[in-house]
Amino acid sequence: MLGTGITIWAAFQNFGKFNIVIALAIATIKASLVVLYFMHARYSPKRTQLVIVCSVFWLAIMLALTLADYDTRPREGCLASANTCYHA
Repeated sequence: MLGTGITIWAAFQNFGKFNIVIALAIATIKASLVVLYFMHARYSPKRTQLVIVCSVFWLAIMLALTLADYDTRPREGCLASANTCYHA
C-alpha cells in the first residue's frame, strides 16, 4: 500500500524533466520487492539469483542504450545540424 501511495503522490507532482526518472525509480523498487519476496527469489538457489541479477543487468543496458538514443535525437521542429527551430 505504501508503494501505491508513493506512486499516486508522485503522479500529481511536477518534477520537471525528472518525472520519468522518478516514476522508473518507484517502479523499479516495487518490482524488486515483488521479485524478492512474492516470487521468493531471495530464498532461492544461487543459480536462480544469478539469472535474476544477469537479467536486471541486461535490462539496465537496454534502458541505457534506449535513453542514449533518445537523447541524441533532434527536438520537435529543430534541425540538429543548424541548431535552428522552425514552426510548422
